Amino acid sequence: MFKKLFCAGLVAGSLLASVACIAADDANWVERSNKIAYGVLESQAKFAPEFSSQTGVSGFDEAIFDLGENLAQRQIAAAQANIDQLEGLLAKETDPRVRQDLQIMIQSQKDNIEATQVNYDRVMPYGNIAGLVFAGFRGQLDKQVPMQRRKAALVRLKKYTGETKGYEPFVELARKRLTERMEVKDLIRPYRGEVEKDLEDSVKMIAGLEQLFADSGLKGWQSSLDLLQKQLRDYDEWVRVTILPITRSSSTLPRELYELQLKNYGVDASPEALMALGETAFMDIRNEMIALAPLVAKEKGLQTRDYREVIKALKREQIHGPALLAKYREVMEEIDRIIKREKLATLPNEPARVRMGTTAETAQQPAAHLDIPRLIGNTGEYPEFIVPKIEQDKDGKWPESDYAFPSMMWTLAAHEARPGHEMQFTTMLRGGVSTARALFAFNSANVEGWALYAESITKPFMPLDGQLMSLQHRLLRAARIWLDPAINLGLVSADEAKRVLIEDVVEDDLNAQTEIDRYTFRSPAQATAYYYGYTKLQALRAETELSLRAKFDAQAYHDFILAQGLLPPAVLKKAVQSDFVAPRSSATKVK
Repeated sequence: MFKKLFCAGLVAGSLLASVACIAADDANWVERSNKIAYGVLESQAKFAPEFSSQTGVSGFDEAIFDLGENLAQRQIAAAQANIDQLEGLLAKETDPRVRQDLQIMIQSQKDNIEATQVNYDRVMPYGNIAGLVFAGFRGQLDKQVPMQRRKAALVRLKKYTGETKGYEPFVELARKRLTERMEVKDLIRPYRGEVEKDLEDSVKMIAGLEQLFADSGLKGWQSSLDLLQKQLRDYDEWVRVTILPITRSSSTLPRELYELQLKNYGVDASPEALMALGETAFMDIRNEMIALAPLVAKEKGLQTRDYREVIKALKREQIHGPALLAKYREVMEEIDRIIKREKLATLPNEPARVRMGTTAETAQQPAAHLDIPRLIGNTGEYPEFIVPKIEQDKDGKWPESDYAFPSMMWTLAAHEARPGHEMQFTTMLRGGVSTARALFAFNSANVEGWALYAESITKPFMPLDGQLMSLQHRLLRAARIWLDPAINLGLVSADEAKRVLIEDVVEDDLNAQTEIDRYTFRSPAQATAYYYGYTKLQALRAETELSLRAKFDAQAYHDFILAQGLLPPAVLKKAVQSDFVAPRSSATKVK
């Protein structure tokens, strides 16, 4: 899972961008495209400077989120000004690559306007303020960030608290923006389950702020942080008293809002089409698991043929403490050898990295994910695969975790590390992908679709138990593309969906509930993007192989896909046809 930070209704999206070593023959057009893109990024950075500075947009390290009056209207006006400028440049541009980047940026700005306007018109602007503040400081105080940039956190901290002249406490601005919209008729109120979970997690994130600053190497932050923590606790109490009683009891979204969510994540299919795709895939994948499970059972000496019981037995092989990350690293090293031996892709020169998240990080993002460093002006910072924190209970016993058994590590490492997300972003960091193709073309379908595809091309070379768990993870993605729209259209209850996840997908209770939270309030519609993007890539692979036949080279093909950045499926298909298939087809005909 690629981690995306956001505050619903307050800040739209996270910023990603790239620049790096650019090949001499491509430098001119990429540099021109990046210069244009940087201007657009700067125009957006003033609204969410914490995340802008994390990507490498300079000059915003001391700034804080804009929660001033008429925020939505000002965001829309800025986006429209960008469109006007970009369309003017497009009319004069002759390089087809720069033209494509300009079109990508224009569409991104149009999508931003639509999402901002619809959310302003229809949704009460509730957001998890403690989570937002924690996320901003977490990126700024990361150990890979130079100390000079970390020092800006001390300035930012006093702006949050209102100690800096001309600044109101951040929580007061959040309260004003929410209060002024509370009385607007027919606005969709936050879902009760979301608010309750935010209040529960906020305690961990407020405490986690102290750990971030304590580990930062900075001095002189204690009194201001104490004040900020008190303000955040007071705000949470206000939410508990004022917002919680007026929340809606059902997570179901109006259809038009759900379809907008799908579009924002790169899924251009109807909910009904997604459910049909998911239901069919679910049954097909489950049949594969039924066939494979007896082979795994025989190899492991298990007295069962039921895939559910085999998976439960594999999950009991738990590893904890220092041995856990050591095992992840061992599996990741073996997958690197597989990638090289089977010529699946060209490996980066640097190793992939994995670590366990903190308690606060895990509260903010309870699923495994990849953390991305700044991609503009990167000076060697690297992506990190983050495993959710697993903590001992009061008696010193380790809980059984779906992230702590070896059979699962194969497909999770292939997804989050290589050849999945880590390879995607390391390629962009070191390969000179244009900012437009790394940022403005970004959506979950192209990011998560590749990571699921990466699991599938690695699966044939995994041990049998790893293959079974790879199918189990694919079954989960098929369940998502079916259950997420079904819940949000009111066709399936959350309890029934959780039963499917526990009984048929064989998720534990914690992960199953995390899935339900995801479908209902963390990010409705996002979970559909995995299998949807995967099917697009599988179809493109089939078409490419059919066109090239014996000339198809998997390593060259995958290197080409990764070199394109994060293009949407339709744009990627066009690039493959014109720049990968066509030249090789011509060479075949000449010979």
